[in-house]
Amino acid sequence: MNRYLSLGTQVGMYKAFYGLNDNPFSIAPNPHYLFLSDRHREALAHLTYGLGETGGFVLLTGEVGTGKTTVSRSLLNQLPENTDTAFILNPSLTELELLATLCDELDIHYGESPTLKQLTDQLSQFLLANHNKGRNTVLIIDEAQHLRAEVLEQLRLLTNLETDTKKLLQVILIGQPELQQLLKRQELRQLAQRITARYHLLPLTEAEIALYVQHRLQVAGRHEPLFHRGAIKALHKYSGGIPRLINLLCERALMAGYAQSKVPIDANMVRTAAAEVFGEEIKPSSNLWWPSIAVVAASVTFVGAWYLFNQTSVLTPQEQESPSVIQQARAEPQMAQPIEAQKQPETLSSSQQVLRNAIAQSRNIDSAYAAILGVWGKVPYVGMTVCQSAQQQGLDCFQQQGNWNSLVRLNYPAVVYLQDENQQAFYGTVVSRQGDQLLMQLSEQQLWVDREWFNRHFAGTFELLWQTPDYQPKEIGRSAPVSQIQWLENALAHIQKKSPRLVSSFDDQLEQELKSFQRQHGLRADAIAGHQTLVQLNLYLSDQGPRLLESGGRS
Repeated sequence: MNRYLSLGTQVGMYKAFYGLNDNPFSIAPNPHYLFLSDRHREALAHLTYGLGETGGFVLLTGEVGTGKTTVSRSLLNQLPENTDTAFILNPSLTELELLATLCDELDIHYGESPTLKQLTDQLSQFLLANHNKGRNTVLIIDEAQHLRAEVLEQLRLLTNLETDTKKLLQVILIGQPELQQLLKRQELRQLAQRITARYHLLPLTEAEIALYVQHRLQVAGRHEPLFHRGAIKALHKYSGGIPRLINLLCERALMAGYAQSKVPIDANMVRTAAAEVFGEEIKPSSNLWWPSIAVVAASVTFVGAWYLFNQTSVLTPQEQESPSVIQQARAEPQMAQPIEAQKQPETLSSSQQVLRNAIAQSRNIDSAYAAILGVWGKVPYVGMTVCQSAQQQGLDCFQQQGNWNSLVRLNYPAVVYLQDENQQAFYGTVVSRQGDQLLMQLSEQQLWVDREWFNRHFAGTFELLWQTPDYQPKEIGRSAPVSQIQWLENALAHIQKKSPRLVSSFDDQLEQELKSFQRQHGLRADAIAGHQTLVQLNLYLSDQGPRLLESGGRS
């Protein structure tokens, strides 16, 4: 095939060869090709719930190309028809420019050279008038990690306009992981407290990539499989599960297959495509079944790690000072210093070197997932996500945003999202706690870290496994049966470590206690125990599975 033909010409030529009526792997957003993985659906559910009726801020983060735009478009399609929507795609604006852009988007007229107050007044009048008409107003800001702190504060002030039951402006912030760090700044703490829902999108798994590729091929007119299983594995390896990169690699691989008149697409074609896309030579793997070996090896390794955890977790404090690697890390608090930023590696202590190496080997979240399955005595299943593997073994996944207190309060082993001193992501599994010390598994290494180290590195997201109870009402409000209201009273009393009252109705005291619980856990304080509230309650009530701190341990 002529290498000098344009990309568009080549695509046009190979469509007939593969029986396609469209280009299935264009990186341009096309609603016909919308594919929602389990993660995307979960993100959509979180954001939809977060908008709810009370408003406030909703946060969606993820690496470049993970599908944040896909989720936001799906969310828009689900908004009621009585919603006015404003988009800001270039957030590098001053406070004045932001308000002027928002007025432009909502078709609010203002005079020349308006002041900040004039724009604020115009927007306030519009929001009130819209509310009186029974209409909602939603602002969506993409690439929100570029927003200045003072601009975010101006947005918060704008959302102060509210009725007794809802905010008049709802704001959706979409951005890269740096946005989470931005919102941790001291001057933005009031805004951070107004975030009613947040979700961090992860890349697609290998199984999801197979579904993603087949979905796009079917939309483009081809229903027969086109990519060999080995090609899917190669796509996962070279793309890292990023949909945008998957599209680029598939596009190039299809052109390679057309040039060779070869079907199906195999791993070598994907490898060649990766070399072209990334502009560097990629050496072929020694064999094509290495990924399967890696999965099995990970399973064996982390079942061993689980056994190791169970051995170390029952040691006395005196025994834990023995000179093993784990105990050495426990006995040397300096190990939890920011060693990533050290200029002289040769001056590091042995324990610091162990921690640095462990962090370097913990860039893949799959290792942390395998570890938490191991803590529960479970194993990952080949070709399944961690949640699918967990569900097959009687467990459920739960993602939460929070801080040290949130993690300690729930008291479950958890996969935690971390960042090193260079703001690079790594992942660990918290398997146990003693006071202000956490036993952290990084790759195959278990290390004790203190609270200060954890707070410095924690990115704000953690995931845990748990066993859902047999009994879980769908919703408990004032009109619920007395038996369910009593269950709610018992649950809240148990969590507060006090004796429950005998109640005959959903009284004011129960309402206040429920609202307090909801506020404490970042839930909408509406005095209705809906799905999210019930999940939080049952996380505390469950007595199944491991805990960070077993009952009777020191807090």
